[in-house]
Amino acid sequence: MSKLLKRSILIILGVVIIALIGRSILRSNTKKHSPEQTITHTSKDAVFTVYYNRPYKKKRKIFGHLVPFGKVWRTGANEATTFDTNKDILVDGTILKAGTYTLWTVPNKDSWKVIFNGYEYDWGVSMIDGSPARDPEYDALTLEVPVQPLLNVVEQFSIYFEEANNFSIMYIAWDQTAIAIPLKT
Repeated sequence: MSKLLKRSILIILGVVIIALIGRSILRSNTKKHSPEQTITHTSKDAVFTVYYNRPYKKKRKIFGHLVPFGKVWRTGANEATTFDTNKDILVDGTILKAGTYTLWTVPNKDSWKVIFNGYEYDWGVSMIDGSPARDPEYDALTLEVPVQPLLNVVEQFSIYFEEANNFSIMYIAWDQTAIAIPLKT
C-alpha cells in the first residue's frame, strides 16, 4: 500500500472519530438544558411509557414564538418524544395499535394537532437545517385537541397522566398552555 493511500485512510479515520466524539459531546451538552424523562402509566392492563426531553421556559415566550404556531414540533427537545403502549388503545375514539410511536404536535392558539408517527427517529430535528425530522408517510394517527389555558406558568415542559371516568388522559403542558389527549384501553 502506498504512503499516500495510508495517509488518506488515517485522515479519513481521524475525521470520522472526531465527528463521532463531537456529536456525543453535543448531545450530552444539550441534555444539561433539557433533561430527559421517562414516565410510565398503567391503566387496567395497558402500560403507557413516554420518553421525552424537558426544556425550561427561562422567561421566554413559548407558543407562537419559540415554538411557532402552525408548524410541526418534535414535542420537547433533543430526541423525538416517544410514546409506547403494550395494548391496542383508543385515542380520542380512534384505534392506535400496540407499539412505539414518536409524538409530534402542531401547536396553534386554540387547538393542537397531535400526531402519532410509527417511525423511530434518532433525533427530533435535522442536524443540517433544524427542521423537524418527521416523515408524514409514517403517521399512524392524527387528532386535534383544544388548548387549555393555564393560570399558572409551567416552567419546565411536562407530560403526565391522570385517570378520569374510565379514561387515561395524557397531558402536555408548558408555559401557560396545556392539552389533554384521551386514551382508552
